[in-house]
Amino acid sequence: MEIKDIVKKVKQIEIRTRKKTEASLMGQYHSAFKGQGMTFSEVRPYQFGDEIRRIDWNKTARFREPFVKVMEEERELTMMLLVDISASMDYGTKGQLKREYVAEIAASLGFSAAGNNDKVGLILFADKVYKVIPPQKGRKHILSIISNILMADYVPAVSKIDKAMEYMMGIFKRKSLVFLFSDFEDDYDSKMLRVASKKHQLLGMRIYDEKDNEIPDIGYALLYDAETGKEIWANTSSARWRYTFAEAQKQKVRALEEDFATSSASFMNINTGADYSKLLYNYFQKK
Repeated sequence: MEIKDIVKKVKQIEIRTRKKTEASLMGQYHSAFKGQGMTFSEVRPYQFGDEIRRIDWNKTARFREPFVKVMEEERELTMMLLVDISASMDYGTKGQLKREYVAEIAASLGFSAAGNNDKVGLILFADKVYKVIPPQKGRKHILSIISNILMADYVPAVSKIDKAMEYMMGIFKRKSLVFLFSDFEDDYDSKMLRVASKKHQLLGMRIYDEKDNEIPDIGYALLYDAETGKEIWANTSSARWRYTFAEAQKQKVRALEEDFATSSASFMNINTGADYSKLLYNYFQKK
């Protein structure tokens, strides 16, 4: 994309996602992800319905009328977006590339965080970590993150989710909300998921195009792996071949779901044509 196209796309994404975010996601996000604790705010006279355990007994004794301590949530959280920029993510058959769909979801999450005064950071990775944007607050920062996801050079290399997770844990010591975007076409070390989910709140999001799961009957076709460059001829007219391919993809997703579940992490399998806002809303509710 040219710069003018990127700017246009970012504005479109901001308009679409902010409407969705303000309508439902922001409040649900706040309820789902609590802060790091409570901090003292002020002391005020007791009101009917206040909890007795909040009474400030020293001030109550001094003024001979009940006073209570008002506590506020220490809200500030950090959200990290880990985005796979291997070449298979630069693909789509429904008028929207996976990278564009990821940018929209990232925008919704980012604006939800920004609306709650939380920080958001970004890690772009494939076979290694290519770019890191440190966590910051604010609308301009979220727009910069969207732009970077759209403008990244998507790399013809096998994605190494393990390296991205290891890097993230090495530099972000404080517990964070981690959203991992990938099509999970490549192998990874499931041990790393368990380590990461112990330290952070992790949601893996498999972003897929419908043609990733099922290949239509188009006769003999030359299939090309965008990450490894490998090419194979396949007889897609064969019902058996198509069935075997589809079953292998289903098995891969089942294995992913099991890995994330046993790691006490969350997982979503999202088609680029799906309404992600409903899926996120449900996820926030469960949290």
